[in-house]
Amino acid sequence: MMITGKFPALRLRRNRMNDWSRRLVEENNLTPNDFILPIFLIDGKNKKQSIKSMPNVYRYTLDKLSLVVDRAIKKGLPMIALFPHTEKKKKNTLGTEALNEDNLVCKAIRLIKKRYKNEIGIMCDVALDPYTSHGHDGLIKSGYVLNDETNKILIDQSLLQAQMGCDVLAPSDMMDGRVGEIRKSLDKNGFKMTQILSYAIKYASSFYGPFREAVGSKKLLKGNKKNYQMDYRNSQEALREVTLDIKEGADMVMVKPGLPYLDIINMVKNNFKIPVIAYQVSGEYSLLSNSIHKGLVNKGVILESLIAFKRAGANAIVSYYADRLDVILK
Repeated sequence: MMITGKFPALRLRRNRMNDWSRRLVEENNLTPNDFILPIFLIDGKNKKQSIKSMPNVYRYTLDKLSLVVDRAIKKGLPMIALFPHTEKKKKNTLGTEALNEDNLVCKAIRLIKKRYKNEIGIMCDVALDPYTSHGHDGLIKSGYVLNDETNKILIDQSLLQAQMGCDVLAPSDMMDGRVGEIRKSLDKNGFKMTQILSYAIKYASSFYGPFREAVGSKKLLKGNKKNYQMDYRNSQEALREVTLDIKEGADMVMVKPGLPYLDIINMVKNNFKIPVIAYQVSGEYSLLSNSIHKGLVNKGVILESLIAFKRAGANAIVSYYADRLDVILK
């Protein structure tokens, strides 16, 4: 029941008058527990490689990985997410490097688990686009991404990552039925407690460009991903996607991109009461960072945008700002 009042007895500005009062009645806030930090990996040694389209975001060789993981743990972040920049010579139409136990992600998982044990969670992307020569998330025939055939590879990729020590598998491919098949494979092979964070709602968006540069798929991508990623004009379809993934065994669900889809985050949270993760994607990050750098807006827009995710109902946020918020917001 809403309790109402009447001016002048009721003055809503009274609670806004002082900083201590505003803090006392604030409805949403952020802590380190609200964030997942994406980390880009690259082959080689002793490299911290800048990404032109993403200011202050880097690719790391495995011998430099501890620098960023140490920082994430020190900041109190609960989880990191690994994304590989695969060398072009290792890519092919089938994305077979995804099943190589010595690929960048697998080696990174082993290194992190050996050094840090369970101090921080590891999330691994389950998709083929970092490994395919055409930049798509699955196998292609006559220009169409094949669903069931792709799922077979995703199942093997997921199992391999679990065997390496991955804590949270995150299928981002948008193939129908892959969550259920991955869950069955994990349970059958002794990984009943390995979590699945499903990219249940991933729109065919124009906000992904900088990420595709970061993983090296941007120039390779032929066509678009509209025959498997969602149409951004649809919202009811998003609920159907989440319903299917929950029934198939998803422990958490992702909404991607983030800020343009706050309505979707709110719908999912209100309808399903399941943990919802928002991804503040590369395009969102780059727009904010470049606008701040050029003086078009001040750095307060970072906190404002992140709070918006919490207000909409997100339990956590994948953000490239995750390990720098305390410095940025001083």
